[in-house]
Amino acid sequence: MRSVRDASFEVLRAHGLTTLFANPGSTEVSLLADLPDDLEFVLALHEGSVVGAATGWAIARQAPALVLLHTTAGLGNAVGALATARENRAPLVVLVGQQDRRHLAHEPFLTGRLEGLAGDYPVRVETPARAQDVPGAIGRAAHAAVTARGPAVVVVPMDDWAQPAEELPVAAPAVLLRAGGADAPSVAKVADLLTAAVSPALVVGAGADHPATWEALTALAERLGCPVWQEAFGARAGFPQDHPNFAGHLPSDRTRLRETLAPHDLVLVVGAPVLRQYPYVPGPLAHRTTRLVLVTDDPGEAQRAPAELAVLTPLPAFCAELAHALPPRPTAPLRAPLRRPAPEPPREGEPLRAAHVLAALADRLPPDTVVVEETPSSRPDLHALLPARRPLGFLSAAMGGLGFAMPAAVGVRMAAPDRPVVAIVGDGSSLYQIQALWTAAHYGVGVLFVVLANGRYAVMDRLAEHHGGKPPWPAFEEVSVSGMATALGCPARRITDHAGLLHELDATLPTLAGRTQPILLEVSVEPDPTFAP
Repeated sequence: MRSVRDASFEVLRAHGLTTLFANPGSTEVSLLADLPDDLEFVLALHEGSVVGAATGWAIARQAPALVLLHTTAGLGNAVGALATARENRAPLVVLVGQQDRRHLAHEPFLTGRLEGLAGDYPVRVETPARAQDVPGAIGRAAHAAVTARGPAVVVVPMDDWAQPAEELPVAAPAVLLRAGGADAPSVAKVADLLTAAVSPALVVGAGADHPATWEALTALAERLGCPVWQEAFGARAGFPQDHPNFAGHLPSDRTRLRETLAPHDLVLVVGAPVLRQYPYVPGPLAHRTTRLVLVTDDPGEAQRAPAELAVLTPLPAFCAELAHALPPRPTAPLRAPLRRPAPEPPREGEPLRAAHVLAALADRLPPDTVVVEETPSSRPDLHALLPARRPLGFLSAAMGGLGFAMPAAVGVRMAAPDRPVVAIVGDGSSLYQIQALWTAAHYGVGVLFVVLANGRYAVMDRLAEHHGGKPPWPAFEEVSVSGMATALGCPARRITDHAGLLHELDATLPTLAGRTQPILLEVSVEPDPTFAP
């Protein structure tokens, strides 16, 4: 008998979903027992690590990843990571186990009220009406995940897998073509606005992190002779940050944002929100003399943009046509932006700061390194000292929740084993998904984890001071991240001085490209006294 399980495996294979990220429970055993040899199972020890690793895998491969979660507990634990996957535009097919269909009406133990549990973060949620509808639901989820770029959830009662499949076509297309290109009138409209501008500027974001888009935006910036800014709190780099036209990262409050963009009469935003902020500050978003135009492939981004014009289009083709449509313009040479200099090494007896660690990494990392970031208090220093030089050179959590970097770095390295991967994480951030180190160690994933350990939630301390109050939370200097890493099977070192830092980096970084074993460096650093994102 050909079962629903057999038919579902056929659908998974057809969509390239043959690597399964999971932390399984009893409602999934009927799917997983005697898993076919061509399907690879990747275990993570917490659902946040499951979804985080799958998110990194999907982003690096630019293809959907497969996730399996265990009823209410599994989906509930994963909601924050699913929200991050949605904001990071990562296509995921998420199978969620459910109790046996035959007695769901009685709400037995492990019954989940699952369809609304993740809120609006999934791009699609479906519980098939019949067991025989499961393969089609998986196919529809695969298409939805790619089209809407986020997690698509299918809830499957545990007895469905053993039911007989029907010999009817699966109710989802085997191939879904998404036709798209640069619409000539739209290109002409944006080109006319740029041509008429006296002092244009570009703002780029995570949606532009693609080799073809980088190439097109580089040509566009050079034709315009204009500066290029990265959106604030961007999840990925939208432009080569070592290019002469790159001006830096936008500030995240309106006052500084207005001041930064005031010299420009037209700002073209590509693949980013218009314009991302963090603390609320009253006043207009931009000066009244600054016109805002958006080009994006994200419908939600386009619909909420406070812009004069928004164009919803595939970015690589549109940006290439736009660059081609613009004649080079005579402009004064761009003045090189004032970049933050690398700090002088600490003198004997002085403590390490995060900037010392980041500067040492910047001197040694190869250009194709993927830097996965989750160090909120040190992020301004990271941006200033460690530019993204290749597409997918920088990756962070668009949602802002903690627990992304460690598992995401594992998934990226698994999906792109030819690229060095370094996760730079605060010690507080590392505690949210420290379990990901076991997955890295068990599966031989050669990521370098650099943990900046200041023994406290430094950003929260600075924010409390900004509000004129004393933080009620204690420091946690007794926590040993390197000790936990060792307990999870990941080799680790603790570093307390600059000479030790350089020694470990010089020994480790040349091995990154070919590493098959993770390593964690816990670097003791002094908390930064200020925080200005």
